[in-house]
Amino acid sequence: MRILALDPSLRGTGFAVLEGTAEKPVVLASGTIKIPASRPSSSCLVEIHDRLAELIQAHSPEALAIELVIYVQNTRTAITLGAARGAALLAAARAGLTIHEYPPKLVKKASTGKGGARKEQVSFMTRALFGLRHNPAPDEADALAVGLTHLRRSAFSARTVTAGS
Repeated sequence: MRILALDPSLRGTGFAVLEGTAEKPVVLASGTIKIPASRPSSSCLVEIHDRLAELIQAHSPEALAIELVIYVQNTRTAITLGAARGAALLAAARAGLTIHEYPPKLVKKASTGKGGARKEQVSFMTRALFGLRHNPAPDEADALAVGLTHLRRSAFSARTVTAGS
């Protein structure tokens, strides 16, 4: 299984392209799509879409795993985050990827064992779980954790179906 995992935001969308299984995940590519604060929002959305379309073209994932919108107290932040998610979802939908969404607490629990883990803990654990040489940046670490969540959920679903057959 090859997936594209995302932690979307307007100025720093974390991404990870993973292949393999929950027990042996392989990172094919990961990083952060960084967009300067000087760029207008509409330009950011186009860049998020285009960069993700390039990643999809280059790596041919079967699915997109994406973090659901987190609870935010500021309406403007929620709208901005929703727009970034929309640009990402459009790129995936245009490419025909199946889309899987995961709540932040589940993502943190899958990578650290705690649903309320801090960003530093997610970064440290993704480094350990994927055998990376460095602690990934927060957005990249979150994308890796989303991908791990998807691989684990898919493995669980496959075992459940096999056991029930």
